[in-house]
Amino acid sequence: MTDSSLALPQTPAEGVEFRAPASAVRRRPLTARRLLGLVLPLVILAAWEIASHRGWVSAVFLPTPERAVSSFFDLLINDRFQDDVLTSLSIVCQAFLYGSTFALAFGIAAGLSRTVDNVFGPTLDGVRHIPSIAWLPLIVLWAGIGPLGKIVFISKVVFFPVFLNTLQGIRGAQKEHIELARVLTLTQRQLLRFVILPGALPSILVGLRYGASLAWALVVVAEGLSGMAGLGFLIFRAQALLMTDQLLVCMVVIGLIGFLIDFGMRRLERRLLRWKQGFEGH
Repeated sequence: MTDSSLALPQTPAEGVEFRAPASAVRRRPLTARRLLGLVLPLVILAAWEIASHRGWVSAVFLPTPERAVSSFFDLLINDRFQDDVLTSLSIVCQAFLYGSTFALAFGIAAGLSRTVDNVFGPTLDGVRHIPSIAWLPLIVLWAGIGPLGKIVFISKVVFFPVFLNTLQGIRGAQKEHIELARVLTLTQRQLLRFVILPGALPSILVGLRYGASLAWALVVVAEGLSGMAGLGFLIFRAQALLMTDQLLVCMVVIGLIGFLIDFGMRRLERRLLRWKQGFEGH
């Protein structure tokens, strides 16, 4: 047996740098980056705590965080707060489904056909420039103050960002890809499925994400101006009765649900666009 067979495993030679796997290198900075998102909310909470307890702002305008938490549980137990949340979510989901479905259909049709665009485009542009809030009284007059009126109002709001982004995405398809598809003798359906829609998908998803955010934001307006249930109704009732603690509870809940909706849309976007690698920032 030679001496070389008993030798210990050699250490890396001098000047050779050991590198951890890329996944291990990225995991730690990613976690730290996510934790940075908690800094500003904690600062705001600390400022709220100090300002309310030291009496810098009247309790009528800014109750303590403890009072807001107590009000949250009081709403859950005595006012069935969860029912109002579910009412708002139900209206938003239905309105988003209807508005985005019609928008995708019209956007694809107008993107593929100049005739459809010329027929519907001018009218839709005119309707789009009328402020959404101006439609609410007319919609309430036609459909009433129940869920139907709110669904119609929010569907109209969702329609235009999804429609415009779908139209822009299809019209933005690269000409080289279209010419290559024609050389390969793809049918119209294959061209739409394998070339146009994948190329338009990033723009479509941006429109859907923006439409979902608008739907959740404007349900508060719709319920506040015409309704007897939902988060919007609770906010306007709290404002009229100077119940600032309930007002803050509703605002925090609306913000959290809106964040979760946008987070879900971002996750969907990343999943559907795994093939498209872009710049993610430093």
